[in-house]
Amino acid sequence: MNVVVVESPAKAKTINKYLGSDYKVLASYGHIRDLPSKDGSVEPDNDFAMSWEVDGKATKRVSDIVDALKGADRLILATDPDREGEAISWHVLEVLQKKKALKDKAVQRVTFNAITKASVLDAMANPRDIDMELVEAYLARRALDYLVGFTLSPVLWRKLPGSRSAGRVQSVCLRLIVDRELEIERFKTQEYWTVEADVTAGAEPFLARLVKHEGKKLTKFDLANEGSALAAKAAVQKAVFKIAAVEKKPGKRSPAPPFTTSTLQQEAARKLGFSAQRTMQAAQKLYEGIDIGGETVGLITYMRTDGVSVEPEGIAEARSVIGNVYGETYVPETPRYYKAKAKNAQEAHEAIRPTSLRRNPGSLRLEPDLGRLYELIWKRMIASQMESARIERTTVDLESADGQTGLRATGQVVLFPGYLAVYEEGRDDEGDEDSARLPAIEEGAAAKVLDARADQHFTEPPPRYSEASLVKKMEELGIGRPSTYASVLTVLRDRAYVRMEKQRFIPEDKGRLVTAFLEQFFRRYVEYDFTAALEEQLDLVSDGKLDWKQFLRDFWKDFAAAVGEIAELRTTNVLDALNEALGPHIFPDKGDGSNPRACPTCGTGQLSLKTGKFGAFIGCSNYPECRYTRQLATSGEGEGEAETADKELGINPETGRAVWLKNGRFGPYVEELAAADSGDKPKRSSLPKGWTAAAVDLEKALRLLSLPREVGKHPDDGKVITAGLGRFGPFVLHDGTYANLENPEDVFDIGLNRAVSLLADKRAGGGRPQRGQAAALAELGNHPEDGKPIRVLSGRFGPYIKHGDTNANVPKGADPAALTLEEAVALIADRVAKGGGGKRPAKKAAAKKAPAKAKAATDGEAPAKKAPAKKPAAKKPAAAKKPAAKKAKAEA
Repeated sequence: MNVVVVESPAKAKTINKYLGSDYKVLASYGHIRDLPSKDGSVEPDNDFAMSWEVDGKATKRVSDIVDALKGADRLILATDPDREGEAISWHVLEVLQKKKALKDKAVQRVTFNAITKASVLDAMANPRDIDMELVEAYLARRALDYLVGFTLSPVLWRKLPGSRSAGRVQSVCLRLIVDRELEIERFKTQEYWTVEADVTAGAEPFLARLVKHEGKKLTKFDLANEGSALAAKAAVQKAVFKIAAVEKKPGKRSPAPPFTTSTLQQEAARKLGFSAQRTMQAAQKLYEGIDIGGETVGLITYMRTDGVSVEPEGIAEARSVIGNVYGETYVPETPRYYKAKAKNAQEAHEAIRPTSLRRNPGSLRLEPDLGRLYELIWKRMIASQMESARIERTTVDLESADGQTGLRATGQVVLFPGYLAVYEEGRDDEGDEDSARLPAIEEGAAAKVLDARADQHFTEPPPRYSEASLVKKMEELGIGRPSTYASVLTVLRDRAYVRMEKQRFIPEDKGRLVTAFLEQFFRRYVEYDFTAALEEQLDLVSDGKLDWKQFLRDFWKDFAAAVGEIAELRTTNVLDALNEALGPHIFPDKGDGSNPRACPTCGTGQLSLKTGKFGAFIGCSNYPECRYTRQLATSGEGEGEAETADKELGINPETGRAVWLKNGRFGPYVEELAAADSGDKPKRSSLPKGWTAAAVDLEKALRLLSLPREVGKHPDDGKVITAGLGRFGPFVLHDGTYANLENPEDVFDIGLNRAVSLLADKRAGGGRPQRGQAAALAELGNHPEDGKPIRVLSGRFGPYIKHGDTNANVPKGADPAALTLEEAVALIADRVAKGGGGKRPAKKAAAKKAPAKAKAATDGEAPAKKAPAKKPAAKKPAAAKKPAAKKAKAEA
């Protein structure tokens, strides 16, 4: 018997079908152990000793492997073929050795790049040992990430309350996003003009642009205003042109190589709108195996790779499919071979491609995400082995009779589409490439201007990063590994360091603050070159050219010193540095020459960055006399600090007290001051969703402060119904029952009748269905025996009848809305007769043993099977042991 260990149950299920009865395939469900999330898991003072802990959920899986090995001859570790897969195999082996589960059993490591029967059987025939160089590269990365995260994050928590975490790759990625935002904010727009003309030269009209004016070649900003543009336009209109030159240049466009992890994430973002995480989840499923016609097979090769090479059989199959589907003219004379640009291309893995190109995307029935991603991978691989596209670029120059004015037209014609017939690589920011077709034009021919236009333009700042362009930039700079990008971007969003708008990354104030802190006090560790150099050193470790512990010693020596220096700084020193670094962002120039840091409330205090238990905010230096506060940045484009400052809206005519609009840490709110010497708290109300601070006046503020308001008395019990604003929006309330209102405006004018109706719907289970609640299709009435209601509901697997705890399916083909009470009663009776209905009986008392077993699991040891300790001794010990063994088995 051979025991095979893989990472996932899906992979185990697929491989199990390829191997015979002599193999038992078990899943580890990823890593079975990790460094505990606490101090001391990596000990720099003890030569970087690492304390591993078996995950509580993994204990049962380890026990299953141990049990399976008892009757086995060989352990085969078949985890993924990359560094992480090697590490999982190493962890499994280490744990099994500690448990003495291997004894004299053979241990082998096998890898396969595709989960197909041929690949798996070939791998089983060619086993090897665990690659310790890869394992050491994993250990170095894991220790490095732990030391950076668990050393830097506590410093952030102490010096910048509200910050969540920092990381070796995460913080550098965040800096990229923040730096781009700073570029955009510093960008100064510049005006420029262009002149275009519709021209004919004896054939159909074509478009030409002005390139020469007053005898000089035009540059982008030569026509800087409307006056100069209109003068140039007039010159074009009055000039007499002829065709001075016609130049045709043949060209070729070659296909892109098949996908790597990075390029797959980029193209899926551009063409499918997938996030990196969504792409990798779909790719994982395609790799691990899909049921096709009763056979489970992996549809793509391994999806974590930097390599662009393809096995010879893959290239041969691609050329055969291209010839059969598109014709021999689309097959290049010689195969295309690609070479990775990366210095250490993810341990020389093959590119991502279909395991068989004969599985055309149109012939497969897959889940939507899987189908779209598979089609993308299939097309990219096919295109990578197709003939180049042949194009012809044409440039036509027109010259005025006096030589003072010149026009130029450009066009491009595709003579042979080649790979473009299947696939064209996307671009993050489309250029101005002119692909217009020009008519046949002869040199020397007379040309006539039909119309001319002068158009105004403004230069634009660099675009914010999309997922595709950010992944591309990180790979270009050598930051991190493409296989980790999806998790890094997810962490940035989860930590609220960035947000997404129109599929672009925008840094939040919290993210800018963390980046400024790291740049001021740990600049070296967020430098792009330094991070890339670390990656190169880690690659040397995986290549066996650098000792992993020496690498950690060199890093830790300087890093620990930097952390020690910042720990000695007072928080005021940190805030002073951040005030200076973030000044242009948090105190923008007002444009009127006034001091942007002057407090708008007291006029004498200076605004500065402060920290509280909820994070950073802006406060006045005259605190506590002046209690002005606002959020870090101004509230939006075009809104200055005046809009974020406290503002008196007027006097409440009923009380004679001032009403203010204020901006707190959680957003804008209105406040009416309490009567002097009353000891009462001011009355406050947050602005409802959809209301902006700029639109709030005294009237609106008084309406908010009047809440909750009395709608009227309920006709059934005479109790008051009120309307108000709560945590989850506007509502009406009666006797402990809340009913939500759709529009915040409704809270001010909802009448008694509508409020009673909404409350009745809420109590009857109407309104919005609760999460997991089935929608009712029909109310049939009460059961004749117990009087309980019978309803027809819409469930996940179709319509069904519900009566108490009994559910009965609506017969196939029957109209659920046409069911009668009598038919429903009969169907329920039939269901009960077959043993359906009622709650499932609770498990026997034996289940109480589970907590003890769970406790043992947390210690990383498999629970021992033994008889209960406190049990009367039996006269025949042998007979006494059998029930105990049965009980233990039942509990398992």
